[in-house]
Amino acid sequence: MNKASQKYWNDFWSARGKEKPPSVTAWQFGAVPDELAQLVVDGVKTATCSGLIFYELENEPLPAVDDYSIILNSNEEPVAIIRTSQVDQMPMNEVPEEFAIAEGEGDRTYRYWKEAHECFFRKELSEVGLAYTEDMMLVCERFELVDVKNKL
Repeated sequence: MNKASQKYWNDFWSARGKEKPPSVTAWQFGAVPDELAQLVVDGVKTATCSGLIFYELENEPLPAVDDYSIILNSNEEPVAIIRTSQVDQMPMNEVPEEFAIAEGEGDRTYRYWKEAHECFFRKELSEVGLAYTEDMMLVCERFELVDVKNKL
């Protein structure tokens, strides 16, 4: 986590006079981080997903309920804090329409979600020498907006 994110995290909890949770991660959303971070700030995006294989390849822990994350913009600057409220694993071809809509992207239809995610996963998987399949396992995360640092 960069210094700006660490300062934001520390200041957020200090202002509340509460002990901060033991850990936090800081990250950007997918291919268009500024656009997706703005959807979070606007309350439109309340869910996200990633391929389970990417957590495994990067040896990253899976998200868990009550995890906190600092959302970064494309310049690695903190934008907001979210708290994970639900985590499920499921094949991509079993993601329910309601979850896809909660991702808040494009025209907010299941069709848009499926096409955009298939395109994204095909590209990302090909970069590591793997092929996309419709039943690839996803980590589907729902979250709540906790704080907004600044508008994009």
